[in-house]
Amino acid sequence: MSLEARKIRLLMQLRSAGISDTPTLAAIERVPRELFAPPSFHDQAYENIALPIGNDQTLSQPEVVALMTEALAVNKRHTILEIGTGSGYQAAILSHLARRVYTIERHRELLREAESRFKELRLTNLVTRLGDGGRGWPEKRTFDRIIVTCAAELPPEPLLEQLAPDGLIVLPVGAPNRTQVLVRLTKTADGLKREELAQVRFVPLVSTPPGQIGRRSAG
Repeated sequence: MSLEARKIRLLMQLRSAGISDTPTLAAIERVPRELFAPPSFHDQAYENIALPIGNDQTLSQPEVVALMTEALAVNKRHTILEIGTGSGYQAAILSHLARRVYTIERHRELLREAESRFKELRLTNLVTRLGDGGRGWPEKRTFDRIIVTCAAELPPEPLLEQLAPDGLIVLPVGAPNRTQVLVRLTKTADGLKREELAQVRFVPLVSTPPGQIGRRSAG
């Protein structure tokens, strides 16, 4: 079966799983997932599974990517902050839906590879940064939407501070190495409105001491 046929099959699976937002599905169709997977996994690029990408990180399961994208309710006026660039796949999808996507990654090698993919795909509305995503975007600003692709036991306060009024943040909440809850928080005048969307498993959000971002671990 060709990659194109496998992509069509995956889109049908996503529809069957309840993903109904047409712009979300169209963005997933436009982005070549095989470009974001290691060469040895290209033949599995359109399976509904997570794939390893190195540095103990994964390319998320397409159904989870689609669910998080749909939950963000993005339009072309929105600016998005993504915590955890990883392979760049989620950011590439969001770039087709939003005005601009700001994305932070703590692993230098992963960020360089993602930037190369963005350039190859000619995605010009992406802004990348090497840094600790738990601290938010380094410059002071707010975002209409925030997406976190790593799990924390509580939503990081710096991210909530950078969320614009009436903005949405979608993130997995829970302990590392356990099943977590995918949560959508809406910032209202009365506080945060919480919705639980699904059970998921993500790598933990790691806070890195200043000066240590991007360094290789010893051993």
